[in-house]
Amino acid sequence: MKRSHQLPCRVSSVRTAVFAVIFLLSGAYGFSQKVAIYSYGKPGTKDYEEIAFWVRSNNRAEINYVFGENRRPSPLRYAGKDVLNGEKGFKVQFTNKHVLYVIPKEQSLKISDLSGNYRKNFTWKYEGPVAGIGTFCEPCADDEKEAMQLIRLYYMK
Repeated sequence: MKRSHQLPCRVSSVRTAVFAVIFLLSGAYGFSQKVAIYSYGKPGTKDYEEIAFWVRSNNRAEINYVFGENRRPSPLRYAGKDVLNGEKGFKVQFTNKHVLYVIPKEQSLKISDLSGNYRKNFTWKYEGPVAGIGTFCEPCADDEKEAMQLIRLYYMK
């Protein structure tokens, strides 16, 4: 009789331990964040543009756009999936309501407006130390492949 009493306690403690591990892992995973950063042009010049697509807690989050020598910020809003000239992508919208179409192409992003006046090819931007100078970007995608996976998984679906 004593033995049967101990078995449920062991099962119960194992079950509690499993739930504790799942809870801890889900908490750590739920607060994770990643960012895919793409840019066009040379940093520090008037023609420079950068767009960062954030993912937080396994959800699409904000989109940050900066441009010019001084990296002036302009927030963007995700405006849904769409097709432009037969190519699948999604739209982003500035606060002034101007819309850009973002079309993933291999490892880069083709970004244009509906009129075709704005057409640029953004490439993945490495954020981290160069030749030992600079700091490591913890949430940044490790490479262009991971960055594109974030875009396809969180912005294309």
